[in-house]
Amino acid sequence: MLLAAQPGAAGARVQTCRFGTSSTGWESQLLETGFLGMFLCPLWTLSRLPPHTPPPTIVIWAFRWLIFRIMLGAGLIKIRGDRCWRELTCMDYHYETQPVPNPIAYFMHRSPWWFHRFETLVNHFIELLVPFFLLLGRRMSIVHGLLQILFQVLLIISGNLSFLNWLTMVPSIACFDDASLGFLFSSRRGAVKERVVRMQLQEATGEQLPPRYGCYIRKVVNISLGLLIAYLSIPVVINLLSSRQVMNTSFNPLRIVNTYGAFGSITKERTEVILQATSSLDPNDPAAVWEEYDFKCKPGDLKRRPCFITPYHYRLDWLMWFAAFQTYEQNEWIIHLAGKLLAQEEQTLSLMATNPFAGREPPRWIRGEHFKYKFSQPGGKHASEGRWWIRKRIGPYFPPVNLQGLKKFFEDRNWPYPTQD
Repeated sequence: MLLAAQPGAAGARVQTCRFGTSSTGWESQLLETGFLGMFLCPLWTLSRLPPHTPPPTIVIWAFRWLIFRIMLGAGLIKIRGDRCWRELTCMDYHYETQPVPNPIAYFMHRSPWWFHRFETLVNHFIELLVPFFLLLGRRMSIVHGLLQILFQVLLIISGNLSFLNWLTMVPSIACFDDASLGFLFSSRRGAVKERVVRMQLQEATGEQLPPRYGCYIRKVVNISLGLLIAYLSIPVVINLLSSRQVMNTSFNPLRIVNTYGAFGSITKERTEVILQATSSLDPNDPAAVWEEYDFKCKPGDLKRRPCFITPYHYRLDWLMWFAAFQTYEQNEWIIHLAGKLLAQEEQTLSLMATNPFAGREPPRWIRGEHFKYKFSQPGGKHASEGRWWIRKRIGPYFPPVNLQGLKKFFEDRNWPYPTQD
């Protein structure tokens, strides 16, 4: 299916190469958060506290609308998706099967069954009920902000979800007002806190600041922004109400008002694609020695401790997680990666944790092997041997390939053919 040595398959084409170009939900969230952030500060001054331009109420509510959509969308996609969320059993699997587990997930996975049920109930409470606290006045809005930030901190501790959780804290800050955040600022005379109090007193006593032309322009811009967000929110609200809800999707080319969601379905078993290469002339020789490439964070070496990288994001490791429960025909980029490893391209090797052929001749063949991975039992036999993981071979993921055999595969897709240095 893959090489000239595999008859009739060289022209098979399921999708274009996505190696290094795959998009994720938090990238749209980053775009929307950054877009709203542009309207928080005035354009014509660098003052820390410009007296004529307080943070616009419309923008503050736009951030609240963002966190509302993020959390409610995540909660609804779970309830409508995998039945384990309704049966409260999803957390039995999540820590082990999440994209890139960390060391704490190793121990959390072995929590008692009742604790996993409790975790799932808390998740539903935070994502399905707490968002509506925003509509219940100042105090409940503050409670909402505190709960959402605490929830994100717990997620950061228990998994490597890139910068997603850190980013989700940003719109949660809009749930607080000056009074609730005052303790973060100095109380010394002339400091920002005192100046804010003075400005609030002037406003309360009806003292009018001299109008500025820029203030009127900003009001027009903010109102226009509010109308744009309201208009672009229509399909988003329809999607949230729909039984066929989709997640991490934008209904407009600007991608500034999006729909979000996470873990609508949970994989019950963890599978991994392990890339192995050999210098043997014949890949079918039983005596061929196959050496493994380790990625920077994803499971591979059974004795390597799970990493802790948040908020950093190893995109390739995530793509390998998705590829493991699909086929290489659905992820042609993995063959692209294999070709570059065969050529020992320096930039590609920089994405890997180890290169078993460093300082040696490049490998002649590379293959993908499919394994089932499970956490070892803390304190058990495998753990006492230093193993964090236990694995069992499922079978081949893609057959042995060499650089010459990949030439037509690369040409059919207009990919640059890798050459050995």
